[in-house]
Amino acid sequence: MFYSDLSLREVLGLTDSAAREAWLALRGDPGLPASRFGPSSLRMFTPRLASLTWRGKRALGRRVPIINLFNRTPTPVEQGWSVRVTQVRDFRGKRLTYDSHNGTDFAVPPGTRVVAAAPGVVVAKRSEYNRGGLKLYLDHGDGLLTSSNHLARSLVDVGARVARGQAIALSGYSGIDALASFGAVAPHVHFNVYLGGVQVDPFAAPGECSLWLGEHNLPEPARTSEQDTEPTRFDDVNVAALLAQLRDPARRTALGAIEDPAQRAWQLVIEATTYPTRFAVPEAGRALFSAAVRAPRLTLPFAANEWNGVAFADDEGFRG
Repeated sequence: MFYSDLSLREVLGLTDSAAREAWLALRGDPGLPASRFGPSSLRMFTPRLASLTWRGKRALGRRVPIINLFNRTPTPVEQGWSVRVTQVRDFRGKRLTYDSHNGTDFAVPPGTRVVAAAPGVVVAKRSEYNRGGLKLYLDHGDGLLTSSNHLARSLVDVGARVARGQAIALSGYSGIDALASFGAVAPHVHFNVYLGGVQVDPFAAPGECSLWLGEHNLPEPARTSEQDTEPTRFDDVNVAALLAQLRDPARRTALGAIEDPAQRAWQLVIEATTYPTRFAVPEAGRALFSAAVRAPRLTLPFAANEWNGVAFADDEGFRG
């Protein structure tokens, strides 16, 4: 599973700006509170699983271990990004998550092929050592966006149209997370889902609709499909209004200079969900969408010829 041509520098995302961005996570800036850690953060450690995964082993054969789920009771964003385990509840009512966790963590060996979870368009590529390392964002139409974080290498360019199941990247563990937990937390792909300008849990709590294709809350691996999708469309007036809500003049200038209107709009949504305190209003990304409906549209971001399904790290009989 481990691609021999990946360097350790790629896997860990050690770019020239990594040290400066790491300091941003630890110290914060005028529009971004510092991150918070504590003794409860140790609850996330799974050293056995980490050791196996770093060595390119599959701990559960063809099932992908999920080591963290979306927290349904997050701490307020104004208090800073928290990797503590204090007030947490996943979609099952259990505690496989941490305070500020807003995605799904799939533990896979570095060099694993990451694929498109639905047909779409690559609208952004970001490398932020302080928040997720190397990340790719795909627009799947109708206000649905996904991102794969902690990547080692991108295999596609911004603007590319991709089919479901098409390889878009090689996994790694890029970002400050690996530096803080090396050897104790397995390398993984942090998978985010955005619907209507906000981050959502693709798994369904009671009374909700799952965003996963397949049996209810049992996501199936991706099979290559050539179907296309119509990209999400935005109103220029609403995009300009959202840009004006961004407090940081330098970021406002940088995002405003993006020529492609759809890419500019999505970059604003990404900024508003990654750094919400940089905007004058909460959940600012919602302003670009009139409605967004939960529907089963996603497969796993991993290929069906390599994986069969998932398992939760707190399942009975699983030992991380």
